[in-house]
Amino acid sequence: MKNLGRLTAGLCMLMAFSVGSAQKTQLTIESWRNDDLKIWRDTLIPAFEKRYPSIHVVFSPTAPTEYNAVVEAKLKGGTAGDIIACRPFDASLALYNAKYLSSLNSLAGMKNFTKVAKAAWSTDDGKTTFCVPTAAVIHGFLYNQDLLALVKGSEPKTEKEFISLLEAIKRRNSFIPLVIGTKDQWESATMGYQNIGPTYWGSEKGRLGLLNGTAQYNKGGFLEAFQALARWTPYLGQGYQSLAYPDSQNLFAQGRGAIYPAGSWDIATFRNMNPKLKLGAFPPYTAKAGQKCAVSDHPDIGFGLNAKSKNQAAAKVFLNWLAGDEFAQLYANALPGFFPMATVNYKVNDPIAQEFLSWRKSCDTTFRSSYQLLSRNANPNNENDLWNASSQVLNGKMTPKQAADFVQKNLASWFTPQKGK
Repeated sequence: MKNLGRLTAGLCMLMAFSVGSAQKTQLTIESWRNDDLKIWRDTLIPAFEKRYPSIHVVFSPTAPTEYNAVVEAKLKGGTAGDIIACRPFDASLALYNAKYLSSLNSLAGMKNFTKVAKAAWSTDDGKTTFCVPTAAVIHGFLYNQDLLALVKGSEPKTEKEFISLLEAIKRRNSFIPLVIGTKDQWESATMGYQNIGPTYWGSEKGRLGLLNGTAQYNKGGFLEAFQALARWTPYLGQGYQSLAYPDSQNLFAQGRGAIYPAGSWDIATFRNMNPKLKLGAFPPYTAKAGQKCAVSDHPDIGFGLNAKSKNQAAAKVFLNWLAGDEFAQLYANALPGFFPMATVNYKVNDPIAQEFLSWRKSCDTTFRSSYQLLSRNANPNNENDLWNASSQVLNGKMTPKQAADFVQKNLASWFTPQKGK
């Protein structure tokens, strides 16, 4: 009966804003995604306003590096917009704990999200969700179809097949087998360790093991993932230690490398950089034959309700729309590689984006091990430690065991479930 009441209230609210009114309500969205302003302005907002003509929406982005500080200052000063773009986990949780964001538990559209999808925007006990999970990115590998054809290569399913393919490319000695740099460090962890890691540590079971203290970075699958990462080193391009992220993107886009450890977020980038590049994609390989693949399906962005918004009813109409199939269809195709998290029906037109999306059905899913709780400490910080350790493994400056011990020691120094482990 409680759920029926919530649904009835939600339908009444939707009807109220469907019929229009003499005066439009204006909603302002705060976001750090200034790169997709055109998509909101030309595609998403017009579709919403066509359905709800009594609501006018303004998308007001801030530079990504300035967003956290700017939006918090606006919320404190009472000048923030009605809808707040939410970064995953702690940054948004802090806003909710400060009573800047409202609970969305009663929002009708929240029924369209799984517990895992809501985890990035929920309280530690999982009882309250304060942002609508909007889009995730999926890890995997992109490859140049023409270059793989030159070595008669096929998409690898296991680590053994992956290394064999890299060997074949290396023997040709005319293009880079594996395109990734270590200068910026984060790629080594995000596109390396966190990409292949889930299959070694058992996907969500392993990630939760770090949270409850039954798993450690220097044992079992988490150590094995560092060992697997070290096996990439012989196949990286000359001078990879000095390559920054844009350098690696340029090398791959120019056709100078065969395989690119990636995330789905790079699909649109390569489409724009080189429309003639024949892209292929395969999921993270398994540790051995017969295993089920596992992918990091990582939460990227959500949207919450400013607790002090003067347009609460209209804002909830908009947030419900974000949770539905019309938004999912529009967003998934306007920004290929950023996937709606709602369990609704939508079709992705880009074939490579669709390939990434298909892995949700064929593989186990989890998200990056360091994001929930484990990077809450400023120094040492688990995410930063993984950047450092992963890049040093690829650079040959740390052995996998040294890297794993370093990350584990720092985590155990402050995270209670890991103390003494």
